[in-house]
Amino acid sequence: MPAWVIVGLLAIVFALIATWVARRLLDRRIGEIRALILSVLVFLISAPVALWMLQRSGVLDADFAFAVQGFIALAFLALTLGWMLAIVVAVIMAVEFLWPSRGFRNPVTAFRQALRRRDRARRYAQIVAIGSRHGLGLYQRHRRGDGDDLPTALVAALNQAGVTFVKLGQTLSTREDVLPPEFVRALSTLQMDSTAIPWTEAEAAIIAELGRPLDEVFAAVEEQPLAAASVAQVHAATLLSGEEVVVKIQRPRARAQVTTDLDILERLAADAERRMEWARDYGLRALVVEFARALRDELDYRVEAANTELLRGAIARSSDSQVSVPKVYAQFTTTRMLVLERVTGTPFSRLSPGELPPDRAVAIADRVVDAVFEQIAVRGVFHADLHPGNLVLRDDDSVALVDFGAIGVLERSMRHLLVPFLIAILNEDDIAATDVVLLLCAPARGTSADRAALQHDIGVVLTRIHNDTNDQNVFRALIDVLRAHRLAMPPSLLLVFRTLASLEGSMRRLQADYDMVGHALSRAPHTARLMNTPRDLLLSAQSNGALLVEQLRRLPRRMENLGRSLEDGAFVVQLRRFSNPSERSWLDGLLGQVTVTIVGIALLLMGILLAVADGGPELTTQVAVSPFLGSVVALGGFLLLLRSLRRALRLRGDVLEGDASDGEA
Repeated sequence: MPAWVIVGLLAIVFALIATWVARRLLDRRIGEIRALILSVLVFLISAPVALWMLQRSGVLDADFAFAVQGFIALAFLALTLGWMLAIVVAVIMAVEFLWPSRGFRNPVTAFRQALRRRDRARRYAQIVAIGSRHGLGLYQRHRRGDGDDLPTALVAALNQAGVTFVKLGQTLSTREDVLPPEFVRALSTLQMDSTAIPWTEAEAAIIAELGRPLDEVFAAVEEQPLAAASVAQVHAATLLSGEEVVVKIQRPRARAQVTTDLDILERLAADAERRMEWARDYGLRALVVEFARALRDELDYRVEAANTELLRGAIARSSDSQVSVPKVYAQFTTTRMLVLERVTGTPFSRLSPGELPPDRAVAIADRVVDAVFEQIAVRGVFHADLHPGNLVLRDDDSVALVDFGAIGVLERSMRHLLVPFLIAILNEDDIAATDVVLLLCAPARGTSADRAALQHDIGVVLTRIHNDTNDQNVFRALIDVLRAHRLAMPPSLLLVFRTLASLEGSMRRLQADYDMVGHALSRAPHTARLMNTPRDLLLSAQSNGALLVEQLRRLPRRMENLGRSLEDGAFVVQLRRFSNPSERSWLDGLLGQVTVTIVGIALLLMGILLAVADGGPELTTQVAVSPFLGSVVALGGFLLLLRSLRRALRLRGDVLEGDASDGEA
C-alpha cells in the first residue's frame, strides 16, 4: 500500500478522534467540518515533528523502527497522541473564539440576511457621508468651530438623514434631564417637511390600500397634497356621502428605510452597551428598543386611529367642549392609510402674535390650557405633540387637535403626585416640592440625593419664578435642577413637561406675552377638585379600607408565627444575595471553574518541574522516568486549562448568536 494512502487514512482516523474529543471536552456544538479540517491540518503539520521527537527520545531508530520494548513504545506513542489531540483542541478553541461556527442555515433565511447586510452597508455609507459633510466625522474635530455650532450641524445632519433620525432627534429633544440645553433647543427645531411624491404614486398607494377604485369610495380627491412629510402626505377628499375628509397615505418606500435604520440603531446600541459604561448606565439598548417600538407604531396608522379615538373619548368626558378631535373613518383605515374628518380653520402656525384682539386671544388660550391640563391631570391621556401646526383655530373660536401619532399616558399614581407638585409651586413651598420630586425621581445608579442641597436649589427656582418679570419656564428650570442633582425623572412625566413647553410656544402664537405657567398654576386647585370628586374619594377610601382590614386580619397570625420561630430558635434571616437557586448554581459553577483552573495550573507547573528534572530509571537511552511523568502531568494540566476556558468560548458564542437572532428579527 502506498505511503500516502497510509498517511491519509491515519489523518482521517486522527481527525475523527480529535473532533470527537474536542466536542466532548469543550461541551459545545462546534462546526464538524471545520473541526475535521483543522484536525487534518494539525496532524499533517505535527506528525513529522512527533516522529522527529520520538527519534530524539530513543523510541524510534533511524529507520523509524521501535528501539525499545513494546510497552514503553506504546506509552510514548499514547503520550505523543495525547499532546497532538491537545494541540488540536487548542487550535479549534482559538478559531471558534475568533470566528464562531453557526451551522447550516435555511437558504431563504441566509439570502434575506444577505440582502439586509447589503441594505445596512449602503445605509451606513450614506449616514457616514452625511455626517462627514456636516463636520461630524468619527475621527475628526468639528470643522466649523470649537463646538459652538455643533448642535446646528447635528440638526442639519439628522434632517438630511431622513425620517428615522429626525424622529430620533425629536425624541432626544424631550430628554432635558440628559442633554445640555443647547442640544435640546436645537433638536426641537427638527422638521418633518419633505417634497411630495407625484400624484400617480400617491393614487396607486391609496388604491392598493382600499383594494378597489377611488370612485367607489371618494367623490373627489385633490391631487395637490395639503402637507407632505418624510413618512406620509395628506390629501383632501370628499366621500360619496358628501362628508369632507383628509387621506393620510404613507410613502411606498418609507417603511423599508425605517426598518433598515432601526436595525442599524439597535445594533449600534447593543455594541455600545457591551463596550461603554455610560451606555449600560442609561440602558441605551432598552431606550432604542422602546424608540423602535414607538416608531413602528407610528408607521401603523391603525395605532394612530386608536390614539385618536382614545383622546376623542377622553375629551368627550371633559368639562370643556371647546377643544375637539376629528372623527376616524375606521372602515377606510389600514396600516398605511388613515382617513379622518377634515378640520377647517387656521393652524396656529399661521397666526401671528397680535393678529387676534388680546381679550379674545387670552380667552382661547385659557380654554386650551385648561383642556390640556384636564387631559393630563384628570384623564391621564393627552396629545403629546402640541406644536402650532397641530392646533387649528376654528371660526367659532373652538380649537381642534390634529396628528395623533404621539399621545401620552400618565398613570393615576403619577397624576396624584403631579397636582400637589403644581400646588407646591404655586405656594412657593420648597419643602413640599422637594418631597414630591424625591417621590417622582430616582437618583442615578450608585448615587444618593442630597436632600438639603436639592431643597435649596428648588427653593431658589421657585423664588425666582415668583419674583421674576421675565416669565421664565418653571418646568425647564426645575429640569435643570434635576439634571444637576443626577435625578432621573420618569419618561411619562418628562413627556408631560415637554408637551407643556410645546403648548406654551403654541399659545404665544395667540398672545406674545401669554403666561401659560401662571394660568396653569392658578388653576391647580380647580384641577385637584376635578381629580378628587366625592365619588372618587369614596371609592379610594373603600378600597384602601378593605386592604387595611385584610392586613390587620392577617397581622395576629404573622405575629404568632414570628413569636413561635423565635421561641423554637428557628428564626431565619434570608439574605437577598444568592438566595435563589439560579444564583447559587452560578456561584457553584464559578467556584468549580476557579478550582479546575487552579488545579490545571498546578499540574502544568508540576509537569514542567518534573520534565526539567533528570532522575529516576531510564525508559530509553535518552529519556528517564521523571521527564516522561512530567509530560504526562503537564498534558493533564493543559487539558484542564482548556476545559476551564470553555466558558469564555460559550459566552462569546452566545453573544454572537444573540446578535444573529436580533438580525433575523
